[in-house]
Amino acid sequence: MAQILESRGVQTIPDSERTAKPSSLISVFLGANLSLAVMVFGWLAILYGLGFWEAVSAILVGTVLGSLFVARSSLLGWRAATNNSVASGAYFGVRGRLVGSFVGLIITLQYVALTVWTGGEMTTASLGALAGFDSSDVVLGIGYAVIALLIAAFASFGYGVVLKLNAILVPVMLALMLASVIALWPAFDPAYAGAPELYALVDFWPTWLLAVLTAGVAGPISYVTQTGDWARYISASASEWVVVSRTFVAMVVGLAVPTIFGAFVATAAFDEISFAAGYVAGSPVWLVVPLLLVGLLGSLGQGSINLYSMGLDLDAILPKLSRVQSTFLVAILSTALVFVGRFVYDAEAAVTNSVLFLTALATSWASISMFEYWRTRGEFDRASLQAFLGRNTASKYWYSGGWNLRATVAWVAGSIAGMLGVSSVDYVGPLAEWAAGIDVSVPSAAIVSVLTLVVLGGRR
Repeated sequence: MAQILESRGVQTIPDSERTAKPSSLISVFLGANLSLAVMVFGWLAILYGLGFWEAVSAILVGTVLGSLFVARSSLLGWRAATNNSVASGAYFGVRGRLVGSFVGLIITLQYVALTVWTGGEMTTASLGALAGFDSSDVVLGIGYAVIALLIAAFASFGYGVVLKLNAILVPVMLALMLASVIALWPAFDPAYAGAPELYALVDFWPTWLLAVLTAGVAGPISYVTQTGDWARYISASASEWVVVSRTFVAMVVGLAVPTIFGAFVATAAFDEISFAAGYVAGSPVWLVVPLLLVGLLGSLGQGSINLYSMGLDLDAILPKLSRVQSTFLVAILSTALVFVGRFVYDAEAAVTNSVLFLTALATSWASISMFEYWRTRGEFDRASLQAFLGRNTASKYWYSGGWNLRATVAWVAGSIAGMLGVSSVDYVGPLAEWAAGIDVSVPSAAIVSVLTLVVLGGRR
């Protein structure tokens, strides 16, 4: 057990251990994203009232744009040989890196919760179809707990096991998805034009742009603090172009394929309350066992990669906790969030609002980090980055009490601007109203954060 459990948290990875190839990013993100937690965003696009091809176009446009924005974030962890949040200490301060850890923690908290929610519902719905029982609240609760325990167990092993797990999941999940396409094809109408009378934002273009953001752009941006978790193990002899290009491919392929598949399933077997319930109810009996595997195996990939990153972020916030302890703690928090989201709030509004607001926070942080990376030409003092465990005023990144207040203020300003630019199913910010109801959260967050940093004078 000691040989397969990763002992490292957010410490600098020695060059001797950085043996991964840039292509490993593709297997990690493709394997992790072939899951219900990503497919559900395709269902969300159809739920907004879009037709199938309208949903597909929104998914592709959003995923490509988001991936272009996120691809260079892997350079943070790769250059600094640590995770992105700690690497951002060069710009926010060795204590200010907590901004990145906080952003990463709450984003992955949401996506682990989505994994537990969708995986638990698929598992209980499949077992119910096989055994002939209904998915009561008690049964669903048990399903959520089982999924949470499984992903926590795999994530606790660390980098090596998670990497191998996702490499195995790619062919298995693709085969299960192909079986689903064959089974649902008779019920699928590629000409499905949507439900214009039910557009989430009344008119087509605002609704389509909402899908671009939630089912497209938000996917890659949700990984902006995580890319370094995996890039830090890539050999330092690799080129920047190779690392960035592999990250881009990993994001586009890993996210577009399952999200479009989710739109396909939602078109063929729609349920406005639950993506998983519609998936199972619309499938023939012979597909139920494969769907049970989709619920279990798909959850392992998506859940383990996010929970692993959550463990690292919490490890950076609470250094006294080990990575394994942090992993199980955030698994408990995510499961609690599922119970609140499932039994208290409307699924469409809860997922849409949380995705848009968290995307604003992440966009602001990423814009500052990548602007400063460009400005400093990617140079890091690795020893100074690790000075957050004590009051090391000699650290190059100590700034003022361990914080670069200018960068922190710029992040707050960008985040607020992003939130004011949100146009969601039940909230329209003043900037979005000014833009005729169109969501401008991402460009607002990016532009305001960088301009604020420049005006305040950048690093000091």
